[in-house]
Amino acid sequence: MSVTREEVAKIASLARIRMEAGELERMVPELNNILDWVEQLSEVDTSGVEPMTAVIPNTLRLRDDVVDADPKTAGGRRDDVLANAPAAEHGFFGVPKVIE
Repeated sequence: MSVTREEVAKIASLARIRMEAGELERMVPELNNILDWVEQLSEVDTSGVEPMTAVIPNTLRLRDDVVDADPKTAGGRRDDVLANAPAAEHGFFGVPKVIE
């Protein structure tokens, strides 16, 4: 699989990247080299390899969900926290509506 100058121009347009003619010409062989490398990867036999999410085994270290005995960090201070809010509604921070 290879890309043409027109395809590179379309990709740049879709990505909203302005590219001059010289830059487009330089990108064609670079993208073709990347695609050739990806094709080489597809030739590797991975039939006996199980899918993995990381190269090392990861397990989450969980801790007990315990309320701290220190009154400063124990929670239950919603009213104190909301006293600093510019707008508080129904026990939550009030934020302006954002519509695009």
